[in-house]
Amino acid sequence: MAEISGELNQQLGVLLTRSGEVESVILGDHRQIVIPVLSHVRSAGGRLKGLRCVHTHLGEEEISQDDLMDLLFLRLDLMAVIMVRKGLPDKLHTVHLVPNPGQGENWHFLPPVAPSAQRGDVRELITSLEQEFAKHRPIKDVDKGLDRAILVSVTTSSKAKAEESMDELCELVRSADVQVAETVIQRRHKINPKFILGKGKLSEIMLLALRHNANLLIFDQELNPTQVNSITSYTDLRVVDRTQLILDIFASRALSREGRLQIEMAQLKYLKPRLGLRDDSLSRLTGGIGGRGPGETKLEIDRRRINDRITRLNNELKKVSEERYRRRSRRRKKDLPVISLVGYTNAGKSTLLNSLTQSSILAEDKLFATLDPTSRRLRFPEDVEVIITDTVGFIRHLPDELMQAFKATLEELHEADLLIHVIDISNPRYVDQMTVVEDILRDLDLDDIAQLKVFNKIDLVDPDYVEDQVRMHEGVTISALNPATFAQFLAEAKRRVLKEWQP
Repeated sequence: MAEISGELNQQLGVLLTRSGEVESVILGDHRQIVIPVLSHVRSAGGRLKGLRCVHTHLGEEEISQDDLMDLLFLRLDLMAVIMVRKGLPDKLHTVHLVPNPGQGENWHFLPPVAPSAQRGDVRELITSLEQEFAKHRPIKDVDKGLDRAILVSVTTSSKAKAEESMDELCELVRSADVQVAETVIQRRHKINPKFILGKGKLSEIMLLALRHNANLLIFDQELNPTQVNSITSYTDLRVVDRTQLILDIFASRALSREGRLQIEMAQLKYLKPRLGLRDDSLSRLTGGIGGRGPGETKLEIDRRRINDRITRLNNELKKVSEERYRRRSRRRKKDLPVISLVGYTNAGKSTLLNSLTQSSILAEDKLFATLDPTSRRLRFPEDVEVIITDTVGFIRHLPDELMQAFKATLEELHEADLLIHVIDISNPRYVDQMTVVEDILRDLDLDDIAQLKVFNKIDLVDPDYVEDQVRMHEGVTISALNPATFAQFLAEAKRRVLKEWQP
């Protein structure tokens, strides 16, 4: 290798398997080699790649920063550099990753030796390294095959706001049945347009993935297609942003035909600008004899198919909207007032509806446990009957694709005579959540409908605190699990709905 590299005046490298077989031969230039994509080689997030790289260096530099980045991002077993002087091999320099960084370093340099003077078995060294990494990994039986994710937030806002948003992301991830391996917050003056975070922080995350057996990176911010592509290429891990996570949760929870149509619409709109990430996106499929011009690219065909599907979904959702309108018209003919429950996700709306109407709607301590709108009849004391409707919960930074897709569902709110704003007073950030809900209602032109604030989960909070907060924000209190606390709420809801209702 040294002789050939010296004659060509170019770096030469080989990728070796653990059994010593040559996986690839790489010819670089005078300064570097470029390791090809290793998609066919095992790439579990928490394991080394099973390959070691040995390549030549022609200059005075021993192991370069690029070598260290390749070692880390590609999760190579080892990186070895043969110094070439006058066409002959000089010293062999070797570096490997370490499970527990000493003094902040993610790697360990072995003493340089002459290639012919190496001692020990390299396979034993690699095996011991993987065993050390394995000590920090969870037992598979505990994980039960679930994805393990590192949650990442890159923000220019304050630390408190970043931590608050990260806590909510953790709840979203829990709702998606994903294990949280680690959380990473980086505050920056300016967002990196390519990677969103700094390259040094990205290398730390890669080592965390090795230690925690993580196979997924979930970002609290929405990533553009370029950022997803760049991070995926460097880390060899699946990358999901906040929007895609919420869409996935919605897709797993939607039960009705309407809900599934809406979610599919939102997912297609999210996917459309990201089609270019595919490796085969520029391959020509329909050109040649019998075709006009160069033909369509795979990217163009996929985009056209998505547009066609979106058009069909739009037509189906219009029919759904018309069916909903007819159902609402029949409801109006019965001269019944309508109450709609709104609020932040996981505030307890479905639990309240179950308690009021003796229903069995799914109610879990998870974000977006229920998505499909549900209507029930409710009889107030003194034989006043109303229709009460539960709708999808709101959340900050709700993706625009979802807001557009769920317009047919949210039309129900425009028919309400009274909006019951359910608030989780046990949440320390409930005031911010109230603001998010009020902003969304304003965006939907629903702020002119009468509202009643209902502070839920009072059984989890000190009574004096509840009294102070309710006095400040003007509302009534309940515990949705305890109908004995409903008297004041029912009386006030009845008074307000009869005041607003126009039969």
